[in-house]
Amino acid sequence: MVALAVALRELGAEARVCAPPDAEFVGVLERAGVELVPFGLNVRALVNGPMTPDLPARVVGALVGAHFGDIAAAAEGCDVLVTGGMMPAGIRSVAEHVGARYVYTCFHTFEMPSPHYPPSQRPGPPIPADMTDRKAMWDLDAQKVDALYAASLNTHRAALGMPPIENVRDHVFGDRPLLAADPVLAPWSDLPDLDLVQTGAWMLPDERPLPDDLTAFLDAGTPPVYAGFGSMTMRASADAAQVTVDAIRAQGRRVLVSRGWADLDLVDTGDDCFVVGEANHRALFRRVAAVVHHGGAGTTTTAAQAGAPQVIVPQMVDQPYWAAQVAELGIGAAHDGPVPTTESLTAALTTALAPETAARAAEIGRQVRTDGAEVAAKMLLDMAS
Repeated sequence: MVALAVALRELGAEARVCAPPDAEFVGVLERAGVELVPFGLNVRALVNGPMTPDLPARVVGALVGAHFGDIAAAAEGCDVLVTGGMMPAGIRSVAEHVGARYVYTCFHTFEMPSPHYPPSQRPGPPIPADMTDRKAMWDLDAQKVDALYAASLNTHRAALGMPPIENVRDHVFGDRPLLAADPVLAPWSDLPDLDLVQTGAWMLPDERPLPDDLTAFLDAGTPPVYAGFGSMTMRASADAAQVTVDAIRAQGRRVLVSRGWADLDLVDTGDDCFVVGEANHRALFRRVAAVVHHGGAGTTTTAAQAGAPQVIVPQMVDQPYWAAQVAELGIGAAHDGPVPTTESLTAALTTALAPETAARAAEIGRQVRTDGAEVAAKMLLDMAS
């Protein structure tokens, strides 16, 4: 979203980004010079907090309330509202209320109703194991979304004199969503009920130099293997740092550990290891032998653009999809499950570090587009004019 805002600004439009108040989000918006409208809950505190049974309902209530509060105030005077992420149930209603156009953005397609794949497991009763009818599966998925969001959404709509929404999921998706994903990494099949427009991934330009101490480590030996899990806390992997370091060392490689929200750190004082915090991944991934990560859409695309082989240890939501794509393209390996062991990660790294994988990753890297945000920005300006 920040990349889109920057692209819009370069084309002469005003843009602001509504995002949770986490320090990481504040920092990236400040560096880009884009106005931040903070709303909702602190995401890092949320994912590091207790996972209680009532958490989904509490989060949904806070999100929908913020849509009709802080975001509605920020939307005044805007021509277009672009949204995405966790079921933004209230944004389309806000757009309608302030007289703005509405565009939903997805970063993958598997949450879109399709005969090609079943829905993911949202909070709520699981899809019966013996259910094979895809339409019935997607109907159940819509019912689960309604169970979570409909009451809160329709309460706020009623306060504005708006009629209730009967199918929240399809209301949120709209008729012509944007797919902000690279067509090489995320090809898609036609969806019968949606006119999906693929723009390419929205990647923020980053010209920051790497920190001096990190550059010194990179210069001091052969390219290391990078390992980091971004915003994943790796709760089920208490020894994630030790396992990762051991598996990389087993390949005879130096180790670059990213702290991330799992707060990974060095496991000993060996000079073959280095720990890094916030850094320019677009520059860094060009200098590593492979990238071990959780499989977020941004990290996957950034590593692919850099031509770096990948090992994805998927934790949730879209991450198994990206892991499967990386394996199918031959640019890395998909770890089997969310909890790595030294043996399982060593096996995945053996695939990723093979010469043929490196060659394939370099080939795909030359094909990954870098203009997705600009394409989307031009489309949005045409829509607003």
